[in-house]
Amino acid sequence: MTVQPEEIDRSIAQASGAAQPEPAVPLLNIANVLTMLRIAIVPLFVLALFTEGGHETGWRIGAAALFGLAAITDRFDGQLARKYGLVTDFGKLADPIADKALIGSALIGLSMLGDVAWWITLVICGREIGVTLLRLAVVRRGVIPAGRGGKLKTLVQSVAIAVLLLPLSGGFATAGMVLMYVAVVLTVLTGLDYVGQAVRVWLAGGPGRARRA
Repeated sequence: MTVQPEEIDRSIAQASGAAQPEPAVPLLNIANVLTMLRIAIVPLFVLALFTEGGHETGWRIGAAALFGLAAITDRFDGQLARKYGLVTDFGKLADPIADKALIGSALIGLSMLGDVAWWITLVICGREIGVTLLRLAVVRRGVIPAGRGGKLKTLVQSVAIAVLLLPLSGGFATAGMVLMYVAVVLTVLTGLDYVGQAVRVWLAGGPGRARRA
């Protein structure tokens, strides 16, 4: 029986207790596909939102459905990546971009149609831009992982936007605005919390117990 060189090298490595290299994570995996799908949905969502003047019932329902589909992918792509070891540098970069593109386009669109006050859109979008800049500023000193506050903020924002996208009136429309005000409060509070955590990471010069939006 002939022993191949590769088998000899593998046997030596196993005998010496050397750690085997981790298999490379493929770029085209289910988590990244869901993220790319969310990015692809954004222009379709914007198109549906503004078709027929932006207030035609059928198109508003379609826009809400597209927004909901994109929000669902946001729920699952990160979980799948962590559960099955599919975390990639592309996913780390593309996932927050997809989130901000979806929420930002929805808020700007609703403000342009007169359904959401511009100050709400400016507060939420301004906070997201500020947090992104802070993250870039402290990235070499420590990682600020996801926290419950940021996740709750994103959930409330998404539900509020979905309700306001639907052609509802009366109490349902009021409930949507109440949720949006709650989302604004959570946006500001989690933003301030992020600033505090980022300052501590910067002063400590290393990772800290912090939260990501």
